[in-house]
Amino acid sequence: MDRSNLERLRRKYADAHGGELFDPHFRKVADRIFDKSGTRTLPFAGIPTFLSLPHRAVDMAAPDFGDLQVALLGIPMDLGVTNRNGSRFGPRALRTIERIGPYNEALGCTPGAELRVADIGDVPFRSRYDLAACHADIEAYISAMVDAGVVPLSIGGDHSISYSILRAVGRERPVGMVHIDAHCDTGGLYDQTKFHHGGPFRNAVLDGVLDPERTIQIGIRGAAEYLWEFSTDSGMTVIHADEITSLGTDAIVAEARRIVGDGPVYLSFDIDSLDPAFAPGTGTPEIGGLTTREALAIIRGMKGLDIIGADVVEVAPQYDATTNTAHAGAQMLFEILSLMCFSPTVTGVPASENLTEAEALMGDPQPAE
Repeated sequence: MDRSNLERLRRKYADAHGGELFDPHFRKVADRIFDKSGTRTLPFAGIPTFLSLPHRAVDMAAPDFGDLQVALLGIPMDLGVTNRNGSRFGPRALRTIERIGPYNEALGCTPGAELRVADIGDVPFRSRYDLAACHADIEAYISAMVDAGVVPLSIGGDHSISYSILRAVGRERPVGMVHIDAHCDTGGLYDQTKFHHGGPFRNAVLDGVLDPERTIQIGIRGAAEYLWEFSTDSGMTVIHADEITSLGTDAIVAEARRIVGDGPVYLSFDIDSLDPAFAPGTGTPEIGGLTTREALAIIRGMKGLDIIGADVVEVAPQYDATTNTAHAGAQMLFEILSLMCFSPTVTGVPASENLTEAEALMGDPQPAE
């Protein structure tokens, strides 16, 4: 052992507490987490919020979002499921997951510190039984956020919620979408209603709030394939799960960025996009899905897109005694929130000014073969 180096390390680190870091970048992160004595907040203490963010109550009778740039909200509604219910408990499950973040080592940001962001609670539904009324409540709540210039990051709930969110965020102009899921969710009326979780994106296209030619659906698989002809007929790009290994995540990211371009983008992440080995706690599991590593690579590859809203849906915690599904959902939520640090709509800064030269070049990629 080099004795002089050992002495140097002892002088520098022997009496330093866990938050006393010397790299300027990491020190900025630590200074927000540790107090001067080296103590940090216990991750298992206090009232749980999404990603341990501050809570801000909002009265929908007179909504005041203050100076928030991004608001996380729970949408505990699963009246639109076609199989196993239970995703109404998804928001509560994700709030209880600790030790997610605060620093995103892959994207190089600390979103809770860099953004004005809070957990604003759950959509206040007028009825737990009336599916159509629930969707009206979701649209009204998200519309109030859009009016205030706040970007919504929603946690479901079943995937039908995305339709009403898109009606709010796309009402001025149709938006593009990166959709990561096992299912295309572009089916028609089932059992006399259009509000089910198998049809939100057909509804959104037909309402003129979602641009199908700027939409990519990633991870699609399973026996419901015959239900999704609307996706290709409308001009959406569909990448099946069995293509992911041959294409690779870099090519999928490049294709997604080419398709959505520089315009406003909605990001929707269904937890059943992951293989049940990683996320069994969901209503419609499909084997052969993404690994968590693949999902992370795809989401992180969206850095710099103009993300104007997003959701994480379909976590049904009662089907997973390990809490792994909620853990995966909370991590994806954190990754998407991290993307907001680089979204021009959120920050008011052009994406090119937030990206490295290599990352900026990704905005004009070659399409996947």
